[in-house]
Amino acid sequence: MRIIALLAIRNEALYLERCLRHLAEQGVESYLIDNDSMDGSLEIARAWLGHGLIGIESRPYPGFYDWRGILERKTELATELGDHWYIHHDADEIRQSPVPGQTLAAAITAADAAGYDAIDFLEFVFVPTAREQDARGDDYVTALPHAYYFQPNPLHRVNAWRHARTVDLLSFGGHRAEFPGRRLSPEPLILRHYPFLSWTHLLNKYQHERQYSAYEVEKFGWHGKRACFDEREARLPPPEALIRPDVEGWRTDRPWTAHPFLGGAAP
Repeated sequence: MRIIALLAIRNEALYLERCLRHLAEQGVESYLIDNDSMDGSLEIARAWLGHGLIGIESRPYPGFYDWRGILERKTELATELGDHWYIHHDADEIRQSPVPGQTLAAAITAADAAGYDAIDFLEFVFVPTAREQDARGDDYVTALPHAYYFQPNPLHRVNAWRHARTVDLLSFGGHRAEFPGRRLSPEPLILRHYPFLSWTHLLNKYQHERQYSAYEVEKFGWHGKRACFDEREARLPPPEALIRPDVEGWRTDRPWTAHPFLGGAAP
């Protein structure tokens, strides 16, 4: 059984090497859509062709973050590549099993064997806790040990599914793979999310680098406060407000429903 992570990137050199290596080590193949990256991301990706990365395609950058077009293309790929498991994946994510020593591929294979065809992920967001902290160029997984469990609504990240001819990624903006007769596994997996690696990275990402589609914001209500990022509202939570999953485990007893770096308050 093959499991393929579908990644779309634009200038993700900070994350891409770690992301592709982790997927390969976890027994998951990957397929890459590149949006005219200019930071060396494409060169990083090419080195992984034949080593877990099964293909790269180019998608022209239209001057904004074309999330609708990306989701539509991933939907097409999940049909074109065949009857396999797929993961809607981003470069700043690391996905894993909650069971120590179990690979992501083994966890998905177990769900498949039990008759399920979709899997939810519990999202833990790892962030710097001080403005002088900078994990760029480092092993950011080690450098950023503090996280919060993010659950703005139930079934927030149903991002893995077995090939479905009518899979719908658009209705929930990529957060849920919807299709008739979906059999969702009762055992969620883990998503480690690293949206930015320093205060400067945060400001550059949402003030300069990331341009959103006005149509998507107005028509679908996508992107939320990312599309109108205000540095005055952004904050980094102190360590005592967060958890250390490497010490405490994957605690879900205090979910955050809004991101602090977008002005959200602690639970």
